[in-house]
Amino acid sequence: MIQDLTPKAFKASLNNDNTLLIDVREDWEFDVCKIHGAQLMAMSAIAETYTQLDKNANLAIYCHHGVRSLRVIHFLQSQGYENLINLQGGIDAWSSEVDSSVAKY
Repeated sequence: MIQDLTPKAFKASLNNDNTLLIDVREDWEFDVCKIHGAQLMAMSAIAETYTQLDKNANLAIYCHHGVRSLRVIHFLQSQGYENLINLQGGIDAWSSEVDSSVAKY
């Protein structure tokens, strides 16, 4: 099941101990800003790295504006992953609505 959540609802979903926060942007973007606790798993390498993800975990996935994360979520869904959460508007919306200390670019 894909959950497409607003930044505030996405933040609330991170309170679950079984949730992994995955950033699918590129290295340079991760260096600019990130959501605390995120692990980088760039979309450009996801086909090689996704098997490291626990199929039983809730995967909370974000990118810059929410487009790449949805692509990754659809890919993961095709690989049998079920508990998928997308951040609507990406880290840009997170910065505007949840944590203004996160840089915009």
